[in-house]
Amino acid sequence: MRNLIIGLSLTAVFVAAALISFLWTPFDVTKFDIPNKLQAPGGAHIFGTDQFGRDIFSMIMVGARTSIAVAVVAVGIGMALGVPLGLAAAARRNTWADELIMRGNDLVFAFPSLVIAIMMTAVFGASALNAIIAIGIFNIPVFARLTRSAALSLWQRDYVMSARVAGKGPVLISVEHILPNITNLLIVQGTIQFSLGILAEAALSYIGLGAQPPLPSWGRMLAESQTLISLAPHLALFPGFAIVLTVLGLNLAGDGLRDLLDPKLREVRT
Repeated sequence: MRNLIIGLSLTAVFVAAALISFLWTPFDVTKFDIPNKLQAPGGAHIFGTDQFGRDIFSMIMVGARTSIAVAVVAVGIGMALGVPLGLAAAARRNTWADELIMRGNDLVFAFPSLVIAIMMTAVFGASALNAIIAIGIFNIPVFARLTRSAALSLWQRDYVMSARVAGKGPVLISVEHILPNITNLLIVQGTIQFSLGILAEAALSYIGLGAQPPLPSWGRMLAESQTLISLAPHLALFPGFAIVLTVLGLNLAGDGLRDLLDPKLREVRT
């Protein structure tokens, strides 16, 4: 329970910062203020300013919006496509349909999101949308494998056998009996993939394949700071801490949710 509280608290801070940034930021992140460039943290700029005089704290707030939006949509794509595929594969286990779905997932899983993003960028150009699609495609086999594995064990349960005797088809059984009983696993995996999505977005932005200027991104902030890190280390510290704390919060929240939703695991830990 402690992990869940700490994780949700950390996550809530960055979600709140992202939401507030839609309405207000201390300074305009698109406006250059060259006379005040590379200011140390303190005063009006509590996190300092970058090489263009932009307020780091404001950029962290807007960067949270970018990272969270990309991760949420990418995980949503993975769940929306991966879960039905996993349910279909489990319902048609040991058939050509099951084999086709899982071998297709293996093929997609062989290409990391970074490689998919590079290929998409070569065709369509770098953008936040392409980063979302790349990370989302990578998430599909993750949820498909988890769903199939969890669903297979449930297809042998007595209540599923009873539903089949009652005349229910595979689709209805999957929706009414299988999916509700694996929702807790999907929620926990979703938090894990959410944190990985934020890391992936930061990595893509770091190499210039994510959100493009003037939209701030934590990964691009790190990339822009590397030539000035000896002169102004705060340029790298604050976006780095933002990534670490957000991912830590999501992982702790996922760990806490797993304990909360799994009574057997909760008993072992207590």
